[in-house]
Amino acid sequence: MKPAPKISSDTAKVFEFTPRDFARIRALIYRQAGIALSDGKQEMVYSRLARRLRVKGLNSFEDYLDGLENGRDGEEWEAFTNALTTNLTSFFREAHHFPILAEHLLGMKTPLSIWCSASSTGEEPYSMAMTVCEAFGTLTPPVSIVATDIDTNVLETAANGVYPIDRLDRMAPERVKRFFQRGKGERSGLVRVRPELRRLVTFKPLNLLAGSWPIHGPFDAIFCRNVMIYFDKPTQSRILDRFVPLMKPEGLLFAGHSENFMYASDAFKLRGKTVYELDARHGGARRRA
Repeated sequence: MKPAPKISSDTAKVFEFTPRDFARIRALIYRQAGIALSDGKQEMVYSRLARRLRVKGLNSFEDYLDGLENGRDGEEWEAFTNALTTNLTSFFREAHHFPILAEHLLGMKTPLSIWCSASSTGEEPYSMAMTVCEAFGTLTPPVSIVATDIDTNVLETAANGVYPIDRLDRMAPERVKRFFQRGKGERSGLVRVRPELRRLVTFKPLNLLAGSWPIHGPFDAIFCRNVMIYFDKPTQSRILDRFVPLMKPEGLLFAGHSENFMYASDAFKLRGKTVYELDARHGGARRRA
């Protein structure tokens, strides 16, 4: 019989969670995904990883982390990363970006390509897809969208395109009717993105810290919103520099409302509210006629 897990002296946690455990986790997730965890994330980390200990039948964080570092369970790295990835999103979040995207694409030469680099459960790339359908007045616009995320669990949700109907509460009824199918019977209370919309989006797993990315540009626009806040400045700079050769000279980069790329890279200049374009010194930002 396994010994009973220790109880932390400071809180009523099932598993002992020491400062050394937290320091190891911080180092591992930074190395694996570039995420810089602050001291204030200890409770969140404990809550999410304690579930993994239960699943694995382990009694201590030390044993769990030893298994990761020794490579005894390669699949657990994926579960570890998924557990510590925050996925907060909604349809048409930071709505001011989408009219800018539509206007930008209508002025570009087709076919067009967009990359959503942190797609989470799919609301963002599907919002992009709805935007381009409305801009071109068709469910088959000359646009392809690549949507990536490090979390394989959320990518599965995104590819299915099924959501609780209350996720659409703030969406115009005409838009809901055009782009979603309502569930019936056992599926009542759910909606599914129309197949025409799903065909516009290709979902792929991608770690922004990986040595190579399974995508190919050039892109007319890149959405990298509300993910850079989890990286330190050197990591932000490296990622932004890797965006440059993947963008068309006139391409746009969309950031989250709390992100500022001006201090992380000189490859971009601010065009509007959290919208960037390539700086001319980097071969970009050619103005359209």
